[in-house]
This record gives sequence, C-alpha cells and structure tokens, in this order.
Amino acid sequence: MNFDDIAAACRRLEGIVHRTPVHTSRLLDTRTGARVFLKCENFQRAGAFKIRGAYNAMAQLGSRERKTGVLTYSSGNHAQATALAGSLLGVPTLIVMPANAPAVKLAATRAYGAEVVTYDPGTEEREAVAEQLLRERGMTLIPPFDHPQVIAGQGTATCELLEDVEGLEWVLAPCGGGGLLSGTAIAAKALRPGCRVIGVEPVGAANGQAAFRAGKIVRVEHPDTFADGLRPKALGRHTFDAIRAHVDDMLTVSEEEIRSTLEFLWTRMKLVVEPSGVVGLAALYHGKVAVRGARLGAILSGGNADLGAVADWLRSPHA
Repeated sequence: MNFDDIAAACRRLEGIVHRTPVHTSRLLDTRTGARVFLKCENFQRAGAFKIRGAYNAMAQLGSRERKTGVLTYSSGNHAQATALAGSLLGVPTLIVMPANAPAVKLAATRAYGAEVVTYDPGTEEREAVAEQLLRERGMTLIPPFDHPQVIAGQGTATCELLEDVEGLEWVLAPCGGGGLLSGTAIAAKALRPGCRVIGVEPVGAANGQAAFRAGKIVRVEHPDTFADGLRPKALGRHTFDAIRAHVDDMLTVSEEEIRSTLEFLWTRMKLVVEPSGVVGLAALYHGKVAVRGARLGAILSGGNADLGAVADWLRSPHA
C-alpha cells in the first residue's frame, strides 16, 4: 500500500467519520518546551480512531462478502468500530473478544449490533478461535491492524492533523499492532517528508521496538500493561514493513509514565482518554524526545476508558 490508498480513504470517509479537533495546552508547552498539538481521536465515532480503518476496509467489500458478513477479533476498539461500520453499511458482524475485555467495550460492541463470541485469553488464541468460526460461517476476516485498507483508513487521522496544523516537525503515535502508526508514518512522510515519526509502546509490551531494532517480527508472549489496547503479541507483516520503511524510531514508556500522563489529561485538560491513547504523548511528557522549540503532533488514539478501573489505577501509589 502507499499514500494513494490513504488519499482514497480520505475521500471514502468524508461525511462518515468525525474530523476530530486538535487541542493545545500552554501548560503542556511549558513542560515540554515544544509547541504541542493533540489530535483528539477520543472524540471520534465509537470513541477511537479505529472506525477509520474498519469502515474503509468494509466499504470495499463485494456484494457476496457483504451478505455473508465480517468477522474480526479485538480487545475492544476495533470491535466497536467493526460493529458500527457494519451497522452503517448493512453488513453482519461477528466479533471475537477476550472474556476479560473492559466491560464498557463489550457492552458498546453489542449495542452497535454485533454478535460477540468471548474466549479465555489464558488458554486460547484469538486467531485460532476466529479461524474456526470462519470455517463454520464463511465470513470475511478484517483483522484489527494487519490489513492494507485498515492501515490506509488509520492514516487519514494524520492527513487531517497535517492539514489543520502547519509546519509540524514531529508526530508521535501509540503502537499496539502497528496499524495506526503505519498509516501515520506513510501519511506524514508523503505530506511532509522532513517530519519525524515516532512510535511509542508500553515497556511491558514492546514487541514493535524489538522488531524495529532486530529487523524481523518479534513476539512478546505475555504483554504486561494496563493499556489494554496495546497488547498484541507482535506486529503484522504489513505493519512491520511499513514501520521499518517509514518510522524514525520506536520508544517505550513505563506504566507510571502512562499513568501520570493520563492524570494530566484528565485533570488539567479535561480530556477523557484511555490509557492506550496517551502512550504517544507520554514519551513527550516525560522528556524522552529532544523537541525543545519544535512543533509536534501527538495522536490521542481513543477515549473508551473503563472509568472505574482507570480511577482505581490513578489512585494507586504503585501504578
């Protein structure tokens, strides 16, 4: 895939997804020494950037594929996005979700009209559960990140950011399976070639950084992070190739760095963002990139927080 796919996705998604706002904070600028622009995908339909990729991929299905429906697996945000896209397009959806997924994400996925099948992540692999269901149902698989048209859809967020904010020199994005980061990097390098793109992961789930350093896909068998949207065990083939080709560096942040960044956004900027959504900003907030005097964009990827769990986490002195 290339930037032409992202440009086509921008046209396809016009009037379907929200053009999310860009927020700024003088306090954040003072702390970082940079001019910081936050792309607020927590205000997106279904609460996260994922609707961009899910709708873009599903809108290109043929009539037979639309009739038989779409299957995917997800801990939450892609699940909700696929369910919503299916309801908009009239496509049946079946979502494989871990039984311990945040309750708010399970409930929202069902509310959008999807059928949900849960599995035990301690004893079952979601891909194996999905493969069995695909054989039984004859549906089309649209995975959460490793799909060219999903990646293309995710890249539209950065197109908007670069159109709305002139002269950006850096873009930071969270990385789980790498779909958002891949689309971000392809878009940024096409529209502003000198812009540096940095992917950020929790230190306990840093398969992307390991792959970036090693030059091959690396699996982390037991990702350990409160950021539930960033727990894929490995990058996909498409996302690995895009990240290696277009991303400038991969960084990690600790759970405490994620927690304190989340606390800043909730209490000082009044932005409800989920832990996964703040990981890119956390690297900047804690001084892991030398950006003094620069103009920098950070993508806040979603806002589907389990309010009770996050409140307990924010109060924890050992987070």
